[in-house]
Amino acid sequence: MTRVKICGLRRSEDVEAVNRALPDFVGFVFAKSRRRITPELAASLKNQLDPRIEVVGVFVNQNIEVIRDLYRSGIIDLAQLHGDENREYIERLRQCCGCRVIKALSVGSALPPLPQKTDYLLFDTQSALRGGGGTPFDWDLLKSYQGPPYFLAGGLSAQNVRAAVNATAPFCVDVSSGVETDGWKDRDKIAEFVRLVKENNG
Repeated sequence: MTRVKICGLRRSEDVEAVNRALPDFVGFVFAKSRRRITPELAASLKNQLDPRIEVVGVFVNQNIEVIRDLYRSGIIDLAQLHGDENREYIERLRQCCGCRVIKALSVGSALPPLPQKTDYLLFDTQSALRGGGGTPFDWDLLKSYQGPPYFLAGGLSAQNVRAAVNATAPFCVDVSSGVETDGWKDRDKIAEFVRLVKENNG
């Protein structure tokens, strides 16, 4: 069964939309981005969120104590790492707070080396933005993949998510700009994206 993550929530309206659609995960971005939110706003949004939905905090080379405090405060359930975090960093993060870790990898013409000591990987299209480029990579690169469960990101939308799931059978599909209109989360697009994945799961 493929799960769904809606990333980049910023408003109460976004939370209302996901509470209706019920994806498995949502993402709060704490890294430099137009979708970046403060810990205070994240706490407020988490309090409005359906408890069945887990929160992924998105970070780039963040101080471990910041992630620890967000996890211990119950604001995030998992940490998604988009920077240069190495095996030592991931081990220290786990020792520090025990949260599950998603290590994001940028995919160009080939899969990059796979890190160790991570619960999940996330494959996204290579870009200067460390993710969030809004374009897909060549899913055929995952045909011979053997490793931890992974999140598939990069240019997903209602138009291609079924093809993506059928081609790669990921643990989870991860969407942000693909469920937005004019840069803001779109309730109808979120509902349609989640519905398509759930129907495809049978």
